[in-house]
Amino acid sequence: MTSDTTQDELTLTTGAAANGGSCVARHDGRVVFVRYALPGETVRVRLKGNVDNRGSYWNAEVVEVLEPSADRVDSLCAIAGVDGAGCCDLAFADPAAARRLKGAVVANQLARLGGYQWREESDAEARPVGDQGATGWRTRVRLDTDPDGRVGFHRYHSSELVHRLDCAQLPGGMLAGIADTQWPVDSQVHVAVDDDGVRHVVVSGSRGGNRTTVAEGGYETVQRVGGRSWRVPVTAFWQAHRDAPALYSSLVTEWARLEAGMTAWDLYGGAGVFAAALAQAVGDTGRVLTVDTSRGASRSARAALADLSCVSVQTESVRRALMGQRERADVAVLDPPRAGAGREVIDLLAAAEVPRIVHIGCEAASFARDVGLYRGRGYEVEELEVFDSFPLTHHVECVAVLRRE
Repeated sequence: MTSDTTQDELTLTTGAAANGGSCVARHDGRVVFVRYALPGETVRVRLKGNVDNRGSYWNAEVVEVLEPSADRVDSLCAIAGVDGAGCCDLAFADPAAARRLKGAVVANQLARLGGYQWREESDAEARPVGDQGATGWRTRVRLDTDPDGRVGFHRYHSSELVHRLDCAQLPGGMLAGIADTQWPVDSQVHVAVDDDGVRHVVVSGSRGGNRTTVAEGGYETVQRVGGRSWRVPVTAFWQAHRDAPALYSSLVTEWARLEAGMTAWDLYGGAGVFAAALAQAVGDTGRVLTVDTSRGASRSARAALADLSCVSVQTESVRRALMGQRERADVAVLDPPRAGAGREVIDLLAAAEVPRIVHIGCEAASFARDVGLYRGRGYEVEELEVFDSFPLTHHVECVAVLRRE
């Protein structure tokens, strides 16, 4: 901290990056989490939310950069930033520097929450995904509507919408004409461009019911991984980065180390992309169980994997599926939601004596906590990588192999 300017503004010098996209600064001994800053910058910030003296920390956002980092660049996203959309919260960072920053955050979280020293923060880095670069990588997006039926992106932690749609994550033309249409009020507009290059626009959740209607294309997209095709609802989960499904599938295949006749569990399996790769490894004499709570995802998995006799698809919570298993797995692959797998699921995996686990996490803190839970049950980290699967944002994808003899 250097000096106050107004009651709601401060001039601060930022320290290290924190999980969630902010940098840490201090003012009179209080921690201030500063968004839209890079480590080592001197910035004028506007305080946000409750700033009474009883709070243990404050939140702030940059309104002026007084001494910029060498890693700061002109924003790569025209609509992001302070008073803009919340889509690309690291668009002002050089992409290579952003990968280093993300790696450092994951290393910090693993040490603090998982008790695991992955790498020194200064040496950690997230790996790029494919050769798409930092822009134009997203194939699916969800927009909300305002009371006038206009679509937009949300501002950060706000119900207010930004109606410019030229987010840098999206390839050119993906949202052509979308802003010119009046959509049903209180609806969500889902837009996806599939692996055939076809655009699909689906509207869900409009006032008066939960009807889903197709405005363009079809209700399902065509997605291809490893020579196999899936038909996935536009509203269902599919990796947003065009190169991520093939990359993760290949990595899971390599790190699972399966052989013919083995048994594998694909937990939080979605449409069964990993199940397909695992089935190829275990062959007709093996067994693959893929589990997900989504009925739509399970339907996609059953259709895409119908020719694989070794695969069974279960629509159920992972916890209940594990409690009902009587056959021991050689490998379990987990791709849980942002909250992570958690204690109960990891306890069940340990109790089932699964010797090898491939765990994927899309949130650094929950991933680190899960790694700590595994380690507390006798598992060792054999491999760990961090991927920059969401360029221009603070988000990452982490993959680890946990092994127990």
